[in-house]
Amino acid sequence: MTGRAFRLRRRPDGVPADEDFELVEEPVPDVGDGEALVRTLLLSVDPANRIWISDMRGYRPPVPLGEVMDGTGIGEVVESRRDDLRAGDLVLGRLGWRELCLLGSDDSATVLPDPLPAPLSAYLGVLGHTGLTAYVGLEIGGPQPGETVVVSAAAGAVGSVVGPLAKARGARAVGIAGGPEKCRRLVEELGFDACVDRHAEDWRDRLDAATPDGVDVDFENVGGEIMDHVLLRLNRGARVVLCGMISQYDQAGAGHAWHGQRAVHQILMQRATMRGFIVSDHADLFPAGREELGRLLAEGRLRSDETIVDGFEQLPAALRRLFTGDHVGKLLVRVAEPTGRAA
Repeated sequence: MTGRAFRLRRRPDGVPADEDFELVEEPVPDVGDGEALVRTLLLSVDPANRIWISDMRGYRPPVPLGEVMDGTGIGEVVESRRDDLRAGDLVLGRLGWRELCLLGSDDSATVLPDPLPAPLSAYLGVLGHTGLTAYVGLEIGGPQPGETVVVSAAAGAVGSVVGPLAKARGARAVGIAGGPEKCRRLVEELGFDACVDRHAEDWRDRLDAATPDGVDVDFENVGGEIMDHVLLRLNRGARVVLCGMISQYDQAGAGHAWHGQRAVHQILMQRATMRGFIVSDHADLFPAGREELGRLLAEGRLRSDETIVDGFEQLPAALRRLFTGDHVGKLLVRVAEPTGRAA
């Protein structure tokens, strides 16, 4: 049996290119004791993928050159010699950019519920690590009723969940997104109180108008000049939650320098706090997060916003879409369809 995989050929210089990856056809080893063979169905495409393929100092080691690209996905167990998995199970785990993944005894795999209470894709989005990222970040930011929460990259996988969660806590949600259509959807369909088009020439004036009482929580996904202007709007005692800085990721690696924030002095002046977080460090919050996310989704107060790209070979192109803004919500690549659970 063989399957296709993407191996990292070189570290990108700027926006990742197709040539940075090598698509190979490889034999799949036989399933041994304590192992399970999983057929990949869906793969998550995340801003963190760009950091993993650089050589910058990050929160985890970079993907080595020549190795299969890492990534989170959902797959169907084809054959299993693991006690915790059986053929037909749908599992969530770090499958990597491969069509067939052999999970060892130490490889984490979460079996999804049967029957599924939500679409399969939701478990990589609003009910998965991106939804939990929004939940954990707001637990850190602690918005109170009546406070203003600003969310950059608000139409993205995490940002589109942050707004409804903030609203559920009684806060006012202001998004920043790219383009009038994204802003319209965030307000009319996702329930944001206001949204600022970052492509507009007067976006700073628009952000000022949308936050007349200042900003109490900045849920930061972008960094750069957008973050700088939000910092200038902070109220005394505000909380800045650093979830991502996607405007800087193409500068990751040797020979490039990240642009520093020019308005960081406002953290001092406004007696604010700024804290970065990685969602995997907060597993203790996951049960409560899944419960709240599932409840809001069932009540229609939260939606599974997503863009699905078909075809395993489209993974490098899908990764680039994160940086061009050519998607809404969670970005996924569909590799295959499930065949059905075993009896």
